[in-house]
Amino acid sequence: MEFSGKTAFVTGAANGIGLGLCRALARNGVNLVLADIEQAALEKARAELATFNVRTRAIQVDVSDAANFERAADEAEREFGNIHFLFNNAGITIKPAPLWEITPEQWDWIFGVNIHGVINGIRTLVPRMKAHGEAGHIVNTASIGGLQVNPQIRNGPYAMTKYAIVAASESLALDLEGSNLGISVLCPAVVATTLYASAQRRPERLGGPFGKPNPEAAKLFTTIGLAPDDVGRRVLDAVAAGEFFIFTHEEPREWIEKRHKRLMAGFDSIELYNAKEMGK
Repeated sequence: MEFSGKTAFVTGAANGIGLGLCRALARNGVNLVLADIEQAALEKARAELATFNVRTRAIQVDVSDAANFERAADEAEREFGNIHFLFNNAGITIKPAPLWEITPEQWDWIFGVNIHGVINGIRTLVPRMKAHGEAGHIVNTASIGGLQVNPQIRNGPYAMTKYAIVAASESLALDLEGSNLGISVLCPAVVATTLYASAQRRPERLGGPFGKPNPEAAKLFTTIGLAPDDVGRRVLDAVAAGEFFIFTHEEPREWIEKRHKRLMAGFDSIELYNAKEMGK
């Protein structure tokens, strides 16, 4: 995969993993369209990335709004021409709570950003990327939570949305067979991002910002989280290698194997059940 001279469209680009991806892309000579809902942080990120001697454009985007995403894509193509890389990275979370305590407004928000935001990126940009025929790649940011619901974190609603992104990526891989586009799904564990402050970024049309960041969550993310720049380098290495699942930590393997055993136990059970039925 050649990077230099191509153009990437990155959502959630103003901080965290998105900014780490942008830095890695810029170091490899990729021109950048930075999309984010936070205007001030977006401009700050663009100013930094412009020092890498690549072309940059910051566009304020609410990824959950399909028309807003379409407008941003049009603006990006007018300035840069063909888009070669799409990083559907924007995401939010809500505080842990039993499913029955999540309000309809909270479901609309987390589904809107984490699922519809990715679908809007796919629907808007992938047909354009296919049409120009040049080599490119899509990376959808899911989470290690997209492969298991962690019993300590109790991240059920967040995990539900990330399971959907894993499935969407597997489906897109089939849809793209025979094309000049690759697809990967990023499944990071804890990264030093501002995900814990998601409530401060809720758009006005969904109720606006609310509450205050959880100090314990902030401490967790900032003290043990992997540096976003490390994630950016890891992702580009995996894209160049054509990897589908992109992991950032080794430790979660045990979590996934534990879930896999639970799945296999279900198959063992039906095998025994069918054997008993046949013996009747």
